[in-house]
Amino acid sequence: MPATLRQLRERRQSVRATQKITRAMELIAASRISKAEAAAESALPYTRELNRAVAAVAAYSDIRHPLTTEKANPRRSAVLIITADRGLAGAYSTNAIKLGERLTQTLHDEGREVLTYLSGRKGIDYFQYRHRAVAGSWEGFSDKPDYRESDAIADELIGCFLRDFEDGGVDEIQVVYTRFETMLFQEPRVRRVLPLEVVHAESAHELMPLYSFEPSPETVLDALLPLYVRNRIHFYLMQAAASELASKQKAMKSATDNAQQLIESLTRQANQARQAQITQEITEIVGGAAALQQKDES
Repeated sequence: MPATLRQLRERRQSVRATQKITRAMELIAASRISKAEAAAESALPYTRELNRAVAAVAAYSDIRHPLTTEKANPRRSAVLIITADRGLAGAYSTNAIKLGERLTQTLHDEGREVLTYLSGRKGIDYFQYRHRAVAGSWEGFSDKPDYRESDAIADELIGCFLRDFEDGGVDEIQVVYTRFETMLFQEPRVRRVLPLEVVHAESAHELMPLYSFEPSPETVLDALLPLYVRNRIHFYLMQAAASELASKQKAMKSATDNAQQLIESLTRQANQARQAQITQEITEIVGGAAALQQKDES
């Protein structure tokens, strides 16, 4: 049944109101992306120096530290999946969850148990709806993480890694997050956090300074490696936050553009309905006048 002129106008008005909301959300996401990028850039100098310090200690000492020693036959792995707290971000959370599921299946095929850790309400809801066990979860900061949340996650993962297998410990920790490449492209990735894979030098011709460790390399690593892991987790959370905001901006822009197309379509339909209504009214008037004329003539 064709819609009436009143229904078309009401629907067009509703779509315009929705368009204003999506446009506002697009602008908010765009403004927050700049802040997220600036936060990531400001942390880069500290990250680089920390990476160099860890690489130096690992390269110039022959100790076997628990956080850098890979076990021969890993039996249990922990997987941290980073998603969003809110929706309206397109396929951002879905892509991260799907990659986490594939990683979990791969680890199961290798004969390992998997402990799942989740960051973000979307991932938590996904696992709760399917009644699947979760070893730990965090929420409420996906679009604006700070060191307090990242330190809490890192400390939990490090503690789990340092526990014995019989006490529920794990042999490795993997993180699934979304890397922010550009405003138009964000890529879900998997990175192993523990045990650490330290790159000794950025270039084969780079000359490393001569280091002396005080009081001992073990003590230095005990202090550096937790800082390194916390920094890695914070970096992944910041990358995920920027990716979430970029995905939200794209989704809201697409919704705004679709709303504009729908408004134009409804406007055409309303014009056609109005034209048909006017034509019908003219036809009725002409018909009525002709009937009156025939009556007078008779």
